Amino acid sequence: MDIRALVVKPDAPALAARAPATDLGLFRSAVENGAEHQRNQLRDLQARLAAENERSLLLVLQGMDASGKDGTIRRVFSGMNPLGCRVTSFKVPSEDEREHDYLWRVHRACPGRGEIGIFNRSHYEDAVTTRVLGIIDDATQRRRCKEIKQFEALLVAEGTTIVKVFLHISKREQRARLQARIDDPTKRWKFNLADLDTRKRWNDCHDSYDLVLRATSTAAAPWWIVPSDHKWVRDHVVTELLVRALRSIDPQYPAADGFDPSTFRVE
Repeated sequence: MDIRALVVKPDAPALAARAPATDLGLFRSAVENGAEHQRNQLRDLQARLAAENERSLLLVLQGMDASGKDGTIRRVFSGMNPLGCRVTSFKVPSEDEREHDYLWRVHRACPGRGEIGIFNRSHYEDAVTTRVLGIIDDATQRRRCKEIKQFEALLVAEGTTIVKVFLHISKREQRARLQARIDDPTKRWKFNLADLDTRKRWNDCHDSYDLVLRATSTAAAPWWIVPSDHKWVRDHVVTELLVRALRSIDPQYPAADGFDPSTFRVE
């Protein structure tokens, strides 16, 4: 699979010009048949990352409401060692968090050495959503984009590999998923009336994301636009991005410390 077209560059197509329902030329049967092998690769690489305990990986998930952030985490990380993963969901800032700069709570949640961190929404809410809602102006949005790039450059320099994924769904698919939440008693807890207000701002949200994604996609921490109308495509691509990122880290099991394992025997 050639996923280079999914990366965001300065001249990349806008979200409105991308196809959220594409299968990227993949065959579902082949993807499903290879899913266990792909998950095994991810588990092996996670084990090596934890054992090495020198570097870390951060997955940033953004997307419109009902784009599948929770489902992606649940399915992609099924079978992973929970001791080596940490999920943080960024909701409306608490009173304590509002007393600090907008990156304060984010930095605190970044993965430690040997860990995989997953952000369900992230610091990008403070550059995208806040602008759509009129909480910040254009100048502040541009400033925050620069600050976020600097912040992520710091993380990368200190040993964190960042995988930033925008889960791209169509407005039609969002409608179906929101309606499913309303219709299913077991999913109603996930529905929020505010989602309907945000849905009315669909174009404004896409415009804001287009600006911010282009401004903050760098060689060290690029953005990937993952078509997500089909959940099996979404899960496969996100898993593949993580596998490739961990392979680039190439973590190694450390050597035995203080003894020669070929001669040592436990009595």
